[in-house]
Amino acid sequence: MFEQLSLSWFAIGAATIAGMLLGAAWYSPLLFGNQWLAAIGKTEEELTSPGPAMAGSLVCTLLSACAVAVIVSGFGIQGVVSGALAGGFFGITLVATAMLSDSLFCGWGWPLYFIQAGYRVLYLIIMGAIIGGWPA
Repeated sequence: MFEQLSLSWFAIGAATIAGMLLGAAWYSPLLFGNQWLAAIGKTEEELTSPGPAMAGSLVCTLLSACAVAVIVSGFGIQGVVSGALAGGFFGITLVATAMLSDSLFCGWGWPLYFIQAGYRVLYLIIMGAIIGGWPA
């Protein structure tokens, strides 16, 4: 099934950038930054330098975009809506459920779970839309 993958590195790059931009907005005070800080029990002053975390996040976001591209190409998904639906399906059924299990065992609480899982599900939807809708 995956013998003839057609991956667009431009689409993967665009999806990675979109995921990082969403994260910058999502964890800013404009959206959920203050709620996220409260949920992890920290103040902005207590956070360390974001450089290493941002670098790690960039790598993880790129790997997620690559995985979405493999799934979209491998299953022959085409179009913005179909790509978004595929991203949402995998985001909810794989990512959010795994994070829920971790959250339940670690006692993170619902606010942190919804902030963290919501971001990841939404970036997979956006990645799927970009990659699915990217011209071949």
